[in-house]
Amino acid sequence: MNLEISTPTNELSQRLSSTARGARLARRLTGTQLATWGYPHDSDISHTAQLLVAELAANAVTHGRVPGRDFELKLTLLPEKDTLRIEVSDTREDRELRFLDGGLEDENGRGLVVVFVLSARWGVAERAVGKTVWAELPLSPRQRSRQGSRQGSRPHPGTARPCPRRPAPEG
Repeated sequence: MNLEISTPTNELSQRLSSTARGARLARRLTGTQLATWGYPHDSDISHTAQLLVAELAANAVTHGRVPGRDFELKLTLLPEKDTLRIEVSDTREDRELRFLDGGLEDENGRGLVVVFVLSARWGVAERAVGKTVWAELPLSPRQRSRQGSRQGSRPHPGTARPCPRRPAPEG
């Protein structure tokens, strides 16, 4: 008897420990999965998606952590919308999502601002236990330019790397 297990090829869902290590792994899994889907590690899409996941995962383990419970990362390709949907779910119910007023010298407080700037859309969905913060990232340059023209002066998400990566100097 040969049974095949059907797994969606356009979706990744993974539970990770609510620790800094789990957040780092979420970012790495994102880069690896995008490479599997045809978006290389050094592409702008991959860098932007990894940054979005890093921010959402860091928030989940910092502000949404419940001892002994994991957080969940879900990546979904939406071909009909030419979009990548990123979802990070935590199990904390008693804290609402909020923008922090990070000062110029503060080391934190800007995570959701980064998500707002880099994503085409984002939001929060309640769950039976906890919440899911999601963000959508356009995959094609044509869609990113259309989205930018709809939003006026807002930066085009994913068009420029938020943290340009350059080769290390020789020697």
